[in-house]
Amino acid sequence: MKNKNTPTLRLVLGDQLNYNHSWFETIDNTITYVMMEVRTETDYATHHIQKVVGFFAAMRQFADWLQLKNHKVLYIKINDSNNLQSFESNLNTIIKQENIAHFEYQLPDEYRLDCVLKNFSSSLSISSEVFDTEHFFSTRNELGAFFEGKKTFVMESFYRTMRKKHDILMEGNNPITGQWNYDSDNRKKLPKGHLATTPLLFSSDVALIEEEISKTTIQTIGKIEAKNFIWPINRDQSLELLQFFIAECLPLFGSYQDAMSPGQWSLYHSRLSFSLNTKMISPLEVINEAIRAWQNHPERIEYNQLEGFVRQIIGWREYMRGIYWLKMPEYAKLNFFNHKEKLPDWFWTGKTKMNCLKDTITQSLEYAYAHHIQRLMVTGNFALLAGIDPDEVDQWYLGIYIDAIDWVEITNTRGMSQFADGGIVGTKPYVSSAAYVDKMSHYCGSCFYNKAKKTGEKACPFNSLYWNFYDKHKDKLSQNPRIGMMYNVWNKMKPDDKTVLLEQADYYLKNINSL
Repeated sequence: MKNKNTPTLRLVLGDQLNYNHSWFETIDNTITYVMMEVRTETDYATHHIQKVVGFFAAMRQFADWLQLKNHKVLYIKINDSNNLQSFESNLNTIIKQENIAHFEYQLPDEYRLDCVLKNFSSSLSISSEVFDTEHFFSTRNELGAFFEGKKTFVMESFYRTMRKKHDILMEGNNPITGQWNYDSDNRKKLPKGHLATTPLLFSSDVALIEEEISKTTIQTIGKIEAKNFIWPINRDQSLELLQFFIAECLPLFGSYQDAMSPGQWSLYHSRLSFSLNTKMISPLEVINEAIRAWQNHPERIEYNQLEGFVRQIIGWREYMRGIYWLKMPEYAKLNFFNHKEKLPDWFWTGKTKMNCLKDTITQSLEYAYAHHIQRLMVTGNFALLAGIDPDEVDQWYLGIYIDAIDWVEITNTRGMSQFADGGIVGTKPYVSSAAYVDKMSHYCGSCFYNKAKKTGEKACPFNSLYWNFYDKHKDKLSQNPRIGMMYNVWNKMKPDDKTVLLEQADYYLKNINSL
């Protein structure tokens, strides 16, 4: 614990931009806040340029806000001559130069940084203390305690417990409508010709930051309009985006949250994940605002729209974080299917003849964003069917999406999407043929490939790769009760039909960069 007049250094990480944290309630001239842009954070993956710029811009805005509040702030920019490019080196220098007697930091959300700061604190000759980020609904260890002794970790159970604990949409111990989950109402395809609301985009000028990054050797992917940066970079913009979502998108969010349509990259999704994951806004205020809007306008916002959104925030988001802290660091090495292939080259360019993948990847490169079904059932689905090494898939998702931070990316990618955890997060692999993509999107009608063909010229690659996946992994999957029906279908196929399908898949896999 710090004494009243002890010179104290407080570290604020780039995803700890919590304007309402109790740290900032009191002005104390013995406390110095330090924030830093370092190569250890830009270089652990090849990030989208919008992601690097977005984090730096949001960090700088936060530092400016702290200074306006009369807090003492040290901010180290990426190209500053005194930047030693790691947290430990910079902190050691500051502690020495400023005669710091006490060090404090908030719990990092990444296992990697948790280890770095634990080791750093233990190496210090001065006292140190760690604080909660005051952001999440659950603690790091709450999910592990909840499922202790259980073989499976069912998200729905944890979701219901979070609802009860925080009294969200509850009447005593029961959900206010008598029903917990409205997922079955939230799987509609976008009607043909339907144009979703035009997304709210910001136009911040971040050209200076982009120019600074260009002077380094930092490797990035994707595009940016640096004079018209579209993502929120402070709390005011984040709240504006929240209000836009509630007014314009929430009334149809649930119904079309799994829908996909060419050229409509945002649809009715909130795009609040970057603001949430950097903590510029809190999950509680997001949920409260959505519930308030539903209470005030039930005729405009049906309950299934609201519940689907609430479940993503208090259900999946908290659940994935709990799994992360329960299973790391081993989780990052899991590879249930022993997949070893490399990502196709076109994952970095979008230049493929498969319409769904072309649209999703091109969109991701342009906006640093794709919604959850595009990530799960287009890029993720293909990567799993193609036997891509989950390490490769992890790095791609972690780099390309502006909202991707290790704790939420790896559980969704290696777990939910790639089934590399063998069923910790999902009870079955999320794979599909062209039929599902066509059911939930408008991609297939204008595609080079024929969604209905399994083999032969222009047969959709998803169709043969789908059956090849089940055939290849029957030893591991055939006893899974959720997919037994697929093996019944496969086993009833004529041997010649199976052979042709597997040969088609083999041809596509050998020529994957030409698809």
